[in-house]
Amino acid sequence: MKTSVVSKDYQNLHKEIIGLQEKWKESLGSEAVTIKIDKTSMSSGVPVAVLSIFDFDIPLFLQWIEEVKGLLIKKNDKMEEKLVFLNKIMDENTARRWIDEALAFNHIYFQGFAEEHGLEEWLPHFLAETALRPYLQLAAEKAQPDIQTGINGAGCPVCGEPTRLAQLEGEGKKELHCPRCLAHWNDKRVSCSHCGNEDHETIKFITVEGDAASQIQVCEKCNGYIKIVDTRQFINKPSAAILDLTTLHLDFVAQEHGYHTGGSGETEN
Repeated sequence: MKTSVVSKDYQNLHKEIIGLQEKWKESLGSEAVTIKIDKTSMSSGVPVAVLSIFDFDIPLFLQWIEEVKGLLIKKNDKMEEKLVFLNKIMDENTARRWIDEALAFNHIYFQGFAEEHGLEEWLPHFLAETALRPYLQLAAEKAQPDIQTGINGAGCPVCGEPTRLAQLEGEGKKELHCPRCLAHWNDKRVSCSHCGNEDHETIKFITVEGDAASQIQVCEKCNGYIKIVDTRQFINKPSAAILDLTTLHLDFVAQEHGYHTGGSGETEN
């Protein structure tokens, strides 16, 4: 199994997009996100973002969409025809709806939007999510001092993204990282981050030849998996978003073995 299942062009495109998101996040004022830390809600698995107040700058959001559009066309001129719909239907009302539905993980809405406008299914959600993430990353930055642990099965405690990436820190401590909002929190070394299973007999590890720094932790009770990267071996530690991108081969391996992000929901007795 090759340790890269996506082209260099694909990786470079997404690295540029991640760079844009970092720049956009830095341009936001602190008042763009007001977080509320509610320990009771968090202990029930409610993400911080659900209770946060976002002051979305809609013209800025639309500008970011245009910047992504320009980057996509620069990388592949065939995208210009696929993105022409933005000129026709992208306005402030559509932007607000995209934001609301992206926050709610409403894939069905975006599938319907794509079908209604004759678009490739992935495109509307990708654009909305790309421009939303700087706000989520600002929320995570503000909430991080209060984020130590997560709730099994609830995903990221800030944005709710399903858990799929961990890093081994000093002395082998396992720390979960969210590629979406960049929040991070502690987890037990041998424990399923999805169902909480701690049975050493049903927590397994899959390694990939040629990738000494990474492994896949799988749970035979819920069929969930996460990627674990030993970043102690890195001279310069990349962001969680970059790590998630460069370890896509691990997702393919896990899914080929029948494991899923978040688990299957079908636990064994």
